[in-house]
Amino acid sequence: MSIKVMGIDPGLRFTGWGIISLDGNHIKHNANGVIKTRSEDSLSNRLLELYSNITEVIAEFKPNEASIENTFVNKNALSSLKLGHARGAIMVAVANQNVICSEYAPNLIKKTIGGQGHADKSQVALMVSVLLSIKNLGSGDASDALAIAITHAHHRTSNLSKVLQNDR
Repeated sequence: MSIKVMGIDPGLRFTGWGIISLDGNHIKHNANGVIKTRSEDSLSNRLLELYSNITEVIAEFKPNEASIENTFVNKNALSSLKLGHARGAIMVAVANQNVICSEYAPNLIKKTIGGQGHADKSQVALMVSVLLSIKNLGSGDASDALAIAITHAHHRTSNLSKVLQNDR
């Protein structure tokens, strides 16, 4: 039985998403893209746009599970706060569609994909394209989202049991 996993790289300006399928140990690319919000729009409208677009992606591709990058604290507190708002809107959209969402630290994602916890964006994008046999992944946000989905594929069994225990 094939399992679809959605990876999400959250951001207020650009949110990357990617869908992969797992069939045993085989990982297959399904789709990916980027949700862009307009900086001139109000924060509430931008969050609504993220919520609506994530809901549409879930409705179209019907993932069984989702994964999102954990928040890391920036030196700029306002940027961290905006990222937290975006993650909140995205996670509510995922939960509202009854999809379990797991969270992964940036270093774990980089270590899983690139073999080290400090791989840069280009190394991650290259490894994602190799792992999924895709030449052009588009934006860095989309390749990061696919990296998050792949990380979930490798860690999902142990992480899902933690998520389910915390939801009780």
